[in-house]
Amino acid sequence: MSDLKTNNAPHSSVVIPHFIFGGCSFLIVAILIILADTNVLEAYFNSKIIAITHMAVLGWATMIVFGALYQLIPVVFETSLYSEKLAKITFWTSAVSVLYLTYSFWVGAFTTHLVYASVFMFISLLLFIINVILSYIKSENKNISSKFIIASIFWLVITELVGTLIAFNFKFNFLSEIHLHYLKIHASLGTIGWFLSLIIGVGSTLIPMFLISHQLKKEKLVVSFFSINFGLLCLVLNWFIFSNSLLTIICWAVIIIGVISFMSFIYESYKKRIRKKLDVGMQYTMLAIASIIMPILVSLILFLVFKIEYELLFRIATFYGFSIIFGFITTMILGQTYKTLPFIVWLEKYKNLVGKAKTPLPRELYSNKIAKIQFYLYVLSILSLALGLIIKNFIAIKIGSFSLLAVAILYNINVLKIIFHKVKIKENE
Repeated sequence: MSDLKTNNAPHSSVVIPHFIFGGCSFLIVAILIILADTNVLEAYFNSKIIAITHMAVLGWATMIVFGALYQLIPVVFETSLYSEKLAKITFWTSAVSVLYLTYSFWVGAFTTHLVYASVFMFISLLLFIINVILSYIKSENKNISSKFIIASIFWLVITELVGTLIAFNFKFNFLSEIHLHYLKIHASLGTIGWFLSLIIGVGSTLIPMFLISHQLKKEKLVVSFFSINFGLLCLVLNWFIFSNSLLTIICWAVIIIGVISFMSFIYESYKKRIRKKLDVGMQYTMLAIASIIMPILVSLILFLVFKIEYELLFRIATFYGFSIIFGFITTMILGQTYKTLPFIVWLEKYKNLVGKAKTPLPRELYSNKIAKIQFYLYVLSILSLALGLIIKNFIAIKIGSFSLLAVAILYNINVLKIIFHKVKIKENE
């Protein structure tokens, strides 16, 4: 982490609340999955599943991403955050909006609360977007990683616009297609355009740094950037205008080429790494990268197998979403929390003591034992939930649900341990 541009880093009060709220949201997600009971085995447009999905995507993943990105803008953009005050305002508006939106879905208030919750959510995301864009404008170094982040911001705008339109359509019914058609577009924009692009942008900088890898082929990232963004743009235009099945498959294939190119870049980074032993954070990260294969395979099944009964089709679609949100995004966030949050807190508490006293390492701010147990429980929860969704087995779902709850509890224990770490120093002799 020594390569990070710490001079431009925002105050920890900007970043840390996002990790606290994100951790609490993760815990809420685990509880909601248990409360949803057999609803998790129903169609993916069930109100309980939609509520869980939005809490996972917005309350858990997006909040952590917001906080981490505020800290990492000096690294990727090589400039300071445009406004720390705006970031704090964004946090509170986002927190209230996420809770309100999740409640609206959970109780099925599609024609009442959902419209207002969606507007509040759109405003909060717009504040975040303005802050990042203005930070980017200040930057003099427009590298490929920063381009991925700006592209993800563009897709976030479109994702939220489509989501808001869907919410208004529940009340005013003005769209020409059924809700599921626009929900498909909304989900694809969010997972591929927003999350995948952002993770590639940040990951292409941080992962080689953490592995201590050099002389990597950046051309792979260029291929990934253009393939993913061109493929997604064509895919969305096709869904809105042409609705051609063959064109959908071609666009999807272009996106997959971009994903594979990124995975190749990470594999090269892994092979050339100087730091051979992977800590728990990088174990999560490598598992997340490998897990991208699953949604690719599932999407191929959805595209190439034409005759699937509706009940099985809905279950496969639910598993597809699960493999992205929990298999890839959540796994990546769990790993990067253990790489970024300890350093953020360590920087705040020990920056002025470097060279004057012996200080603990960032990784010593959390319990490695708890992190290890959490890792194995997480693997168990993912495998159990995946099996339960595939074979429609409620016992496997229960095992996975309670395992995920244990993971969320352990994660929060370590996060709080990091955040409330007390300074421990030993004078140099």
